[in-house]
Amino acid sequence: MNNILKKICEDKNKELEILKSKCSLKTLKKLISGNIEKRNFKNQAIDSVKNKKNFIIGEIKKSSPSAGQIIKKYNPTEIAKTYENAGIGAISILTESSYFSGEIDHLSIIKQNTKIPILRKDFIIDEYQIYESKVYQADIILLIVSVLSDEQLKNFLDISKELNLDVIIETHDKSEVERAMKLNYPIIGINNRNLKNLNTDVNNSLNLFTSISKDFTVIAESGIKSSSDIEMYNELGIFNFLIGESILRSKDYTSFIKKLLNYD
Repeated sequence: MNNILKKICEDKNKELEILKSKCSLKTLKKLISGNIEKRNFKNQAIDSVKNKKNFIIGEIKKSSPSAGQIIKKYNPTEIAKTYENAGIGAISILTESSYFSGEIDHLSIIKQNTKIPILRKDFIIDEYQIYESKVYQADIILLIVSVLSDEQLKNFLDISKELNLDVIIETHDKSEVERAMKLNYPIIGINNRNLKNLNTDVNNSLNLFTSISKDFTVIAESGIKSSSDIEMYNELGIFNFLIGESILRSKDYTSFIKKLLNYD
């Protein structure tokens, strides 16, 4: 772990120290409401492969280290509503503030204004963030294999199960895929973007997919720009996608999403 990814995680640690001084883990746990609606993502992702029907997690973010500012007039609630109406299956919300201009409040705001599952996209390195995700009404969290030990991954999965949160185990290379499969959690994401140097290769998901047991459902993430990309993945057996920047940079979100979902 080095370069940009290392810096993000170092800064995240400092941010967590401040958060914990303001609100302890014990206090945070007490803030979890028993009335939080849980929207099921895991089964939908698994079913999409069985039914050979494309399922897109639409990502919402204002900026990123690789792309810079993506949207000037940023209204995440309006984007989320447009995504849902266009046929997006779930919404990914960047909550990391320093590098992606995200805000954790957007999770609960968008949850209240949509009916589809919400993914908290962030760099989770501490159990505190998992409880925090539940407080802010996320349905899914992302666990990045490259920034966590096997022990942390197992522990964080146990906490997620206890909190009724679905999980995407994100990988980027073969060794990370092997570590992910040992966890026996059914959803594995393959990031086409190398988080250490921000290079993107849409073939990364294709190359790694063949080494993953059919017991797992795979999500291809990053760099997907066209219906031909999706068709290429479909031919191999990938029907779940996390797509953000290409939608956000399109002139018409609705028509672009519909084109991605109905490439034929």
